[in-house]
Amino acid sequence: MDAHDARFEDRLTVVAGEIERLLDSLLAGEPQAGEIARPPRLVEAMRYTVLGGGKRLRPFLAVEAARLLGRAGPGALRAGAAIELLHCYSLVHDDLPSMDDDDLRRGKPTLHRAFDEATAILAGDALLTLAFDVLADAPTDEDATVRAELVLGLARAAGLGGMVGGQMLDLAAEGRYAAGPLGLGDIRRLQAMKTGALIAFSVEAGAIVGRANEGQRTALRAYGRALGAAFQVADDILDREASAETLGKRAGKDAEKGKATLVDALGLKAARAERDRLAGEAVAALAPFGAAADALRAAARFAAERQS
Repeated sequence: MDAHDARFEDRLTVVAGEIERLLDSLLAGEPQAGEIARPPRLVEAMRYTVLGGGKRLRPFLAVEAARLLGRAGPGALRAGAAIELLHCYSLVHDDLPSMDDDDLRRGKPTLHRAFDEATAILAGDALLTLAFDVLADAPTDEDATVRAELVLGLARAAGLGGMVGGQMLDLAAEGRYAAGPLGLGDIRRLQAMKTGALIAFSVEAGAIVGRANEGQRTALRAYGRALGAAFQVADDILDREASAETLGKRAGKDAEKGKATLVDALGLKAARAERDRLAGEAVAALAPFGAAADALRAAARFAAERQS
């Protein structure tokens, strides 16, 4: 590991710790203003799935993009925490028997196995709505226009034309619904929606909080899109090559379910080359920022080279 990567790992750990503490406070049992009560079992389930797991890469991207623009502080952390809450909701629902039917997530039983299916559905619903609660709340930013832009951006990335729509396309690609074979362009679009949109918005959220100008926004958008695509190709490769112990979840499920991936479309060797090309594209997009963007460059390399 070189010095740049060591600094990145240290910074990732620091941000993860800050996000963990914020998530812990956001998932407290005491009701907030406007709430009537927080059912203990629901709070317990939400805390089970959110706390103590994951690399917090999405919040890291939001925090570092804002920091790059001179806007480090609680607003970027809250935006990152909101994205992580929504990401965790998506994992809970993806793991359900009606979806991917997984028993293991982040090295422990999935939420519907640890609790029950109804609790898992409700916990996912609560995490989703809490994400927008956090973004819309005044402590996230003093400017209501900024908060509204964050809410709109996350809704677009996570909803019908983003993550949820991508999941629908993914289920169709498994053969559950009428759908023909997917071409390379179809697979790229599916992955850009299901995985890439939320990663790209994580960077965009930092740009929004950081008051990026149009040139900065354009560069950061290009970075986020390429990074999201590289992350998904790396995920496809890991599903084929890594063990369940390394991944902390079931391995080999893509091939088992007949999912459409770039590994299938291109083969492993070409998929690795595509992953590296996309990571390089993400790094190149940050050229206007010079050395100040080294943490984000390292994040692109990390997304491509990670082993879990």
